[in-house]
Amino acid sequence: MAKFFDQLEPQHIEFIQEQKIFFTGTAAQDGRVNVSPKGMDALNILNPKQIAWLNMTGSGNETAAHLKLVNRITLMFCAFDGKPLILRVYGTARTIHKQDGEWQDYIETFGDNAGARNIFVVDVESVQTSCGFAVPLMDYKEDRQILADWANKKTEDELSDYWKQKNVNSIDGFPTGIFE
Repeated sequence: MAKFFDQLEPQHIEFIQEQKIFFTGTAAQDGRVNVSPKGMDALNILNPKQIAWLNMTGSGNETAAHLKLVNRITLMFCAFDGKPLILRVYGTARTIHKQDGEWQDYIETFGDNAGARNIFVVDVESVQTSCGFAVPLMDYKEDRQILADWANKKTEDELSDYWKQKNVNSIDGFPTGIFE
């Protein structure tokens, strides 16, 4: 049975820190709903009411665009090993870009950040847990290094050029704010 909480409880934080992957969900008022898998040790729990996650360079930048239009986000974590559990974090978020003054304060809290594009700071409004009985059991092998290897071969100017080509607007044409 699903249970709701006003913030992340200690057992939620412990569960989140054990996961190798999480999913983000956002949507604008129109267009596509975006659900993205995230990994690479890119999430920091700042306190029971706030989470920061590092968004790496990718072929799209939907989350940033959606949050500019409709400020709501869901993060989902699910156990692929051990005791079954699904944990959803509902809230709002702000996007921090490299040109923003806060960037340096947050970027230093993340490990490998090759290709870092945005940081999202999520304000937790509620947390929901549910059973996860239908989530398959899987064995974790290792993180993929393809994105980090690709980004490490790029200069800052090359990454910026890639963002200009692929990340200025969402797939629905909404601006992401990456160069504002």
